[in-house]
Amino acid sequence: FTDVNEDAYYFDAVLWAVKNGVTSGTTATTFAPSATCTRAQAVTFLWRAMGSPEPTMTGNPFSDVAANTYYYKAVLWAVEQGITVGTTDTTFSPNAHCSRAQIVTFLWRSAESPKASAVNPFADVATDAYYADAVLWAAEEGITSGTTETTFSPNADCTRAQIVTF
Repeated sequence: FTDVNEDAYYFDAVLWAVKNGVTSGTTATTFAPSATCTRAQAVTFLWRAMGSPEPTMTGNPFSDVAANTYYYKAVLWAVEQGITVGTTDTTFSPNAHCSRAQIVTFLWRSAESPKASAVNPFADVATDAYYADAVLWAAEEGITSGTTETTFSPNADCTRAQIVTF
């Protein structure tokens, strides 16, 4: 990819993700590392990283997730695994941007929500936030070190470079 430099922090992660079929480029020669990841892309990347398991869910509760979309099985699988829910009872919002907090929460739930023993190093992660345990786990496991030593930036959009690195 012409937009993925060898010295970029995400270089090896991009190579791994492409080699393992987790994602591809946005074109034959670009990856778009700074592009924001959508909810559909996020669950699809995770689903593919887990081997693209067939969902057992027989009904689709979401009016905005058609059976012929690339993310259909990924969404059903993620919902049945408790990794995510819809944005309402009947919508998934596949094109909505994913925040850094949402992404680490998806990863944490896919790992069965393990407890972290780390002390919270991030001033912008409240202990009662829905993502607090996920962020602590991700920091403890070396999945993220935050955007600075003392911030995680939970509400910032998660980029394609960040998600493949996570």
